[in-house]
Amino acid sequence: MFDFTFYNPTRIHFGKDRMSALAKEIPADARVMILYGGGSVVRTGVLDQVKTILQGRHLSEFGGIEPNPTYETLSKAVEKVKADGTDYLLAVGGGSVIDGTKYIAAAALMEDDGWCILENRGRNIQRALPIGVVLTLAATGSEMNNGGVVTRAATHDKIGFSSLHCFPRFAVLDPTKTMTLPPRQIGNGVVDAFVHVMEQYLTYPVDAKVQDRFAEGLLLTLIEDGPRALATPDNYDVRANLMWTASLALNGLIGAGVPQDWATHMIGHEITALYGLDHAQTLAIVLPALLDIRREQKAAKLLQYAERVWGIHDGSEQEKITAAIAKTRAFFESLQVKTRLRDYGIDESAVPAILAQLERHGMTKLGEKREITLDISEQIVRGCC
Repeated sequence: MFDFTFYNPTRIHFGKDRMSALAKEIPADARVMILYGGGSVVRTGVLDQVKTILQGRHLSEFGGIEPNPTYETLSKAVEKVKADGTDYLLAVGGGSVIDGTKYIAAAALMEDDGWCILENRGRNIQRALPIGVVLTLAATGSEMNNGGVVTRAATHDKIGFSSLHCFPRFAVLDPTKTMTLPPRQIGNGVVDAFVHVMEQYLTYPVDAKVQDRFAEGLLLTLIEDGPRALATPDNYDVRANLMWTASLALNGLIGAGVPQDWATHMIGHEITALYGLDHAQTLAIVLPALLDIRREQKAAKLLQYAERVWGIHDGSEQEKITAAIAKTRAFFESLQVKTRLRDYGIDESAVPAILAQLERHGMTKLGEKREITLDISEQIVRGCC
């Protein structure tokens, strides 16, 4: 195993009726900006509930943060934070709202334009405003980590950043807040969490038995409860397990001390930036193709994955690997998330543009061993078609 440090300061308030924790977590004299997305928190009454609990504090709002938060929109929020003298940010929504709030928290305290955060991948962040979270969509795990992804719409740049200063101080995780989600968001959320686990698990063996078993347990939970969430959307226990799984998938725990891949995400980001596909849709497209192209390099973990997660014990090693990849693709499809570029009206003519984006962003050595060159990425992207 590798040497590692595991650190996560986010306090979690999990379960029904935990919204009251907001009153204790956010100081009474705080000047709070509530940030949210397209308006579902307004329609469902979550925003009103938050404002009622925080009554007496100086409150302001900023809505309209996109599913892939843009620099252009977030810059407007930064200006409002500065103008209002805001000193506490509360993200009410899913991963995109939380990612955007992390960016705002750091950019609001910078003299330079906030895009420098993305240019430096967050390494230049020296401080940030405190952040709280009310989670309404289980998917990204952003409520319990220090990273985010922001898109510059004008230039089609989708770039990630991270900083120890961007951990949320706390997060309220009430599974009932996810019960009004449409099927598309439920399926996307399960896929997102699943691929987060796979990026940290399906690399090569390092005798990290505990991390492997943690990861396999999360995958099995998603396989079991993902379809149930679509079939029985009011099932609290299912929603609770999915919410906690998504948080654990990317809070640093299962990735501590093990090699990590993230090539699926890097390629997926470029597809989203160019063609506007949902983040989870790109992950469902890229992962099966990547596993197929990299089956030799990932053979040991693919066989472990086939046997432990999918219960595949018969056949040759290559047959087991092929079956595991097929089951992965079928699982995504069962969640109503399509797994081919052609399903979204994109053909092989898109390949050069995607590769050009990867090259422009320096993504020329990807994967757990940095062996995925542009030539290999081309094979993967063509396999996505």
